Amino acid sequence: MELFVLGIQNVFQPTCLILIFLGTFFGIIFGAIPGLTATMGVALLIPFTFTMSAIEGTALLIGVFIGGISGGLISASLLRMPGTPSSVATTFDAYPMVKNGQAGLALGIGIFSSVFGGIVTSFGLALIAPQVVKIALKFGYFEYFSLGIFALTIVVTLAKGTMIKGLLAACFGLLFSFFGAAPVDMTYRFTFGLNSMKGGFSLLPVLIGLFAISQIMTEILNPSEVLVPKVDTKNILPPLSIFTKDWKNLIRSTLIGFFIGILPGIGSATSNIVAYGQAKQNSNHPEKFGTGYAPGIIASEASNNATTGGALIPLITMGIPGDGVTAIMLGGLMIHGLHPGPLLFQYNPDLVNSIFVSVFLANIFMFIIMIVGIRFLILVLKTPKKYLLPVILILCIVGAFALNNRMFDVWSLFLFGIIGFMLEKLKFPLTPLILGIVLGPIIEINIRQGLMASSGSFLPIFTRPISLVFIILSVLSVILPIYLEKKKKMIFQP
Repeated sequence: MELFVLGIQNVFQPTCLILIFLGTFFGIIFGAIPGLTATMGVALLIPFTFTMSAIEGTALLIGVFIGGISGGLISASLLRMPGTPSSVATTFDAYPMVKNGQAGLALGIGIFSSVFGGIVTSFGLALIAPQVVKIALKFGYFEYFSLGIFALTIVVTLAKGTMIKGLLAACFGLLFSFFGAAPVDMTYRFTFGLNSMKGGFSLLPVLIGLFAISQIMTEILNPSEVLVPKVDTKNILPPLSIFTKDWKNLIRSTLIGFFIGILPGIGSATSNIVAYGQAKQNSNHPEKFGTGYAPGIIASEASNNATTGGALIPLITMGIPGDGVTAIMLGGLMIHGLHPGPLLFQYNPDLVNSIFVSVFLANIFMFIIMIVGIRFLILVLKTPKKYLLPVILILCIVGAFALNNRMFDVWSLFLFGIIGFMLEKLKFPLTPLILGIVLGPIIEINIRQGLMASSGSFLPIFTRPISLVFIILSVLSVILPIYLEKKKKMIFQP
């Protein structure tokens, strides 16, 4: 308790508070612009931390981290363009709600869900970090493989229309994830003799293309002069009943995000889709998801913000980054001569507790900035499309290029924009495609490394308890929705 009080004293200094606020504001801007992600925001600000103390520098980076993940809500809701991969599932219901003229309500639900997930995970980070890490340490290659398979079964829940189209879209996603160098042996696949294809398709240009470019193409064909003719700016503060009625989904999604954040390499790009799928699967009205349904926004935004606290746990306790952002933050800590891991708790307990307090404050600042700025953000929807769409297109191109500084990512952006546009015209769901692209590398690299460790034996998948649990859950996730659907049809048949 004394160390925690010391952490509060360290953070509640004018300079540190200002840095957290500015970092959060800067992160929200980066998260809101498609392609400029929290990862890029943290990377850009690390040089500015050289002259700061370790506590001040870490507080600034945490603010950018929290703001960047939260900022993706803005473009995902208003423009159907996920600012970050963690906001992909937010587009499914937030954008339809905005199109229905309820922009303020969509953003309000997202902001309140985000701050709930972020604050809960900040307490989880402080209270149960060492205990939770003991569980995470038991995850090996086969556990990660089984977790990936379990996450992939969400296709059954998220496939709209026919199941065949959903499965085909997932297979296309897995296929695209295999382009480029294979993990472990670095064998080149599907490069077609092009050097630029050896690196494969980067996730962010793919996501921006599927959502942003395809949406721009759709809006060009739409004769309306603005994106949304009627915009509601009154219902910014959502009624409490929305959250009390859906409290199970709110808590479940927060826990999903927190736990997935703890697992290195998975990240919020997966957690928001997994939480959304679970929300739909456990809902009494699954048919409403994708139509502007509040529980869909709650699931995505609570989970992706909860992932931030979870991702910091392996970083500070084991020195293992939980995702791309924390990998860069690891470098930022080492610049100050700090070595995350068990020794950090022993030799720098004041910094550890300052991190806990900074995460909490960054979420509070995020809430304030977003709530105050909602009315200004909604003005975007009133901008004529002939001015707005070219600006969005330029931002998408800049964001795709800035990721790796290669033109191939820009061409990928347009390629997947055309693919996304065509798939939507053919009534194929995009979500299974995205799920396949995100989970493909996770599944492949872990099964290959697991087979190398087991001398080619698949038995550990079924003999390791945690792996077996995920396999059983995968089977149930596929069978149960199909069984319930058939049972429902039998009941309502005349």
